[in-house]
Amino acid sequence: MIGCGNMAQAMIGGMVESGVVDAADIFVSNPIQEQLEVVKTKYGVSVTNDNKEVSRWADYLIIAVKPNIMNMVLKEVKDHLEPEKTVLVSIAAGVDLAQMERQIDIPNIKLLRVMPNTPALVGEGMTAITGNENVGEKELNAVLEIFDCFGKTKVIPEELFHGVTATSGSSPAMVYILIEAMADAAVKAGLKREDAYELAAQSVLGSAKMVVETKLHPGVLKDRVCSPGGTTIAMVEELDRKGFRGAVLSALDAAVHKSIEMSSKEQE
Repeated sequence: MIGCGNMAQAMIGGMVESGVVDAADIFVSNPIQEQLEVVKTKYGVSVTNDNKEVSRWADYLIIAVKPNIMNMVLKEVKDHLEPEKTVLVSIAAGVDLAQMERQIDIPNIKLLRVMPNTPALVGEGMTAITGNENVGEKELNAVLEIFDCFGKTKVIPEELFHGVTATSGSSPAMVYILIEAMADAAVKAGLKREDAYELAAQSVLGSAKMVVETKLHPGVLKDRVCSPGGTTIAMVEELDRKGFRGAVLSALDAAVHKSIEMSSKEQE
């Protein structure tokens, strides 16, 4: 793995703690020695400051860096990859497979693009995965198994990744704002701040789990909470009057368009 930030550390922790990958089989490079020492001490993985060394060693090379330095890292490592062996996996948002292929310029290189989100830090991430035509079932399944260690995964065609960016990549921020607003309302009603956050956060967590585990339409679950003449239907009415659904749609649409804009700039 190249990179050792929060997302990279979540991946390392997930792989080691689940037993999917042995710590002895993980080699991490990063320019910040303090971050390397954290994962070395906590998980027992090997570490280095040399990206090229990791690249020569890896069967699966996960590049966990910011998009603005992705091209620099690819230029640095491309002459040290083994095309017949190495599977290259990128988590850089907005950097598509075609861009990576142009930068690497190695025939038949196996490339995967993945988009995890920050709840991976607590083992509840949602990761979208896509690969180029050189990636076989074996390589895809191996990467799915890795990212399943800290949440759920889904194979999504790359042309839909802008929607993924909005729906799972950016949306946690919207959920945090919702929880904050719910807690503010609870404090206004007289609850202690710490109780308010716990009540709000657990309600969101439990509601999401209901959708995932029951497979019922969210509208059906909403209807089941709305008793005739009760508090919940009064709340729903107010949300509709204030344009709650439209605001959510507009917010995610803005994230989609920003993702398209960022991707276009990268390609230029």
